[in-house]
Amino acid sequence: MGQNTDRRALVRDRFDRAVGYEGAATMQRVAAQRLFEKLQERMEGRVPLRILELGCGTGFLTEKLRNAWPQADIVATDIAPHMLERAQQRVGEGLCYRIMDAGEPDVSGSFDIVCGNLVFQWLEHPQQALARLGRLLSPGGILALSTLMDGTFQEWRTACAVEHEESGTPDYPSAASIGEWHPSLFNGGWETEASVQTFSNGRAFLRHLKETGASVPRAGYRPMQLLALRRSLARFDAQGSVVTWRLAYGCFQKPPRAGVFITGTDTGVGKTFVSACLVKAWEALYWKPLQSGLAEEAGDTPTILSLTHCAPEDCLPPAGAFQAPLSPEAAARAEGVTIDPASLALRMQEPERPMVVEGAGGLMVPATETLMMCDLAAQWGLPVVLVARSGLGTLNHTLLSLEALRQRGIAVAGVVLNGPLNPANRETITEKGKVRILAEISFQADVSAQSVEGIAQTLPSWADVRGGA
Repeated sequence: MGQNTDRRALVRDRFDRAVGYEGAATMQRVAAQRLFEKLQERMEGRVPLRILELGCGTGFLTEKLRNAWPQADIVATDIAPHMLERAQQRVGEGLCYRIMDAGEPDVSGSFDIVCGNLVFQWLEHPQQALARLGRLLSPGGILALSTLMDGTFQEWRTACAVEHEESGTPDYPSAASIGEWHPSLFNGGWETEASVQTFSNGRAFLRHLKETGASVPRAGYRPMQLLALRRSLARFDAQGSVVTWRLAYGCFQKPPRAGVFITGTDTGVGKTFVSACLVKAWEALYWKPLQSGLAEEAGDTPTILSLTHCAPEDCLPPAGAFQAPLSPEAAARAEGVTIDPASLALRMQEPERPMVVEGAGGLMVPATETLMMCDLAAQWGLPVVLVARSGLGTLNHTLLSLEALRQRGIAVAGVVLNGPLNPANRETITEKGKVRILAEISFQADVSAQSVEGIAQTLPSWADVRGGA
């Protein structure tokens, strides 16, 4: 604990003394602009009421937030008091400026945006910080971050390594570790970029590090011998005095309401039965947005009512119901109608109560002329429960489905396996899919309210599934 405290104090001190920051922080300005653009895109025109900024520095990002959303209540924070003073000089009054460690936020209330530019590389426990920050967001709120990553200043480090000396520049987090920084059940992900900056010579580069406060050395670093430093500088200059900045940008959205989206690896894998069990276990609402195949069956909504004995008003009516046993888009076309995407807006009744939203077929089933089921999952922002068979063939289907979800930044709450217990498949899906197995449900000869009740008692609670979200 003492070592971490000492390092935080060192970081604060270096930034507090970075009097040349404004003129030198070229890449910090670039990163602030890129992060702001990604944040605006994620907001999709929504206007935030409250914004929390971490590590505001001299206000590069703060100024953009203020100009874009002048009516928002903005709390700008930094660990370095002098940085806050410069931010206030840049942006002006009307904001709340606070000294705060981004790793240990001590603000209260609910924010629509929490953001921070090039701050997370300084935190000792970034995943814990993400969990704390996620709890500060309002439903549907956005967490937007940027960080330096491994490979930054590699040219200088290489020049020093020839002397069998370390450069002293910090060990920034790897792409693999950054990829694991993810607030629980939030949609979103990380993107990486590289930018090249040229200096007049190596001494100008080292001066730049000092002027921007980025000269905090790695733990245990011993300064280079003067002769080795001179040779390293000469080698760096001979290579063009160029450094590469490697940056990662993360944008995550908190679920807009309590609940999950149920999808399957195929048709007939037991989505409706699992939905019934979750509705019963969580006393949840149920919504089947699109129902087809009514010419051959009563539909999933009546089935849920029968299996759970929930109140009729707890089963919300579908947005579209069609006769043919086809994809919703094809079934609607067969009846000469078009599904209006606007009718598929996520239902917000009792938002703090879990709602089980059951999809049609699998992720790549067409829902409308322009949207697949996976597009709706991303649009709704609910974490996914993936239902799969337990036996032969499930590995390929399940792992492909998980990959498709993650490529789209869709959060996965877990997998439910239906069928005979298969420890090998369970282990492979857990390990290769990096996912939690929420339940293994054996074959049910009697699909009834009694069997649903029995299985519901074995399922994890909603509080357990949502965790710290």
